[in-house]
Amino acid sequence: QVQLVESGGGLAQAGGSLRLSCAASGIIFSINTMGWYRQAPEKQRELVAVFTKGGSTNYADSVKGRFTISRDNATNTVYLQMNGLKTEGTGGYYCRAEGLYGNDSHLIDFAAWGQGTQNTGQS
Repeated sequence: QVQLVESGGGLAQAGGSLRLSCAASGIIFSINTMGWYRQAPEKQRELVAVFTKGGSTNYADSVKGRFTISRDNATNTVYLQMNGLKTEGTGGYYCRAEGLYGNDSHLIDFAAWGQGTQNTGQS
């Protein structure tokens, strides 16, 4: 029932920047975690950056100091500002969110993936 739609993917020059967006839609009661994962060809999907349940951020060591995750709670949207792009960081970027949807009368856990922004990173 909860859907995630990413945008902003593509390729940029080495050292360049990209900004990804992910908007969650549905009857969302709360979002506990929301963030970004990367999957290179023939590799496992791995965490890039995420907001934890407590509202803090967690980054992969490889992107610390270059990437910044932010959010707009009013629109259930997270962003990933990617600076200093490197070729090894190129791949599909997938949005992930976990929380509760419904209302006070009927709530259910959700864990959703976006379809991904393919071929994103350094050109």
